Amino acid sequence: MLDLERHREMLRNCSIAAALETVGERWSFLILRGAFNGLHHFEEFQSTLGIARNILSNRLARLVENEILRREPDPADRRRVAYHLTDKGLDLLPVLLSLREWGERWVSSGPSGQVLVDRATRRPIASMQPRDADGHPLSRGQLEWVDRSEL
Repeated sequence: MLDLERHREMLRNCSIAAALETVGERWSFLILRGAFNGLHHFEEFQSTLGIARNILSNRLARLVENEILRREPDPADRRRVAYHLTDKGLDLLPVLLSLREWGERWVSSGPSGQVLVDRATRRPIASMQPRDADGHPLSRGQLEWVDRSEL
């Protein structure tokens, strides 16, 4: 049985809330999906997502402020601005893949027509799931939260 006070402390220190505060909003995730799929310009995001210009501007500014995207002049046309994923933004790929996988399983009517593959082998990537240090898949029953000091 989980000690209730220990559980409360773990929840207070959980970084999920901080991550959601930084990124966790529908349009931000869809902008990130677009960036991972090669969109770089305001107009591309706007026309692809069908998002209102003011909302898009706000979300892009927030993603730049949180160093998930970087804003820089487009080398092809210095009058335009391009948005590129930072290393911090690139690290969100597993999160987006997990959300997509969950959505295909539980929300949508099944897998979408697009599938992410390994470019070299053309084989679909493996399912996103917890793995041990040696890469073996773990089930929920094999997982436990512990304080870092206990390791």
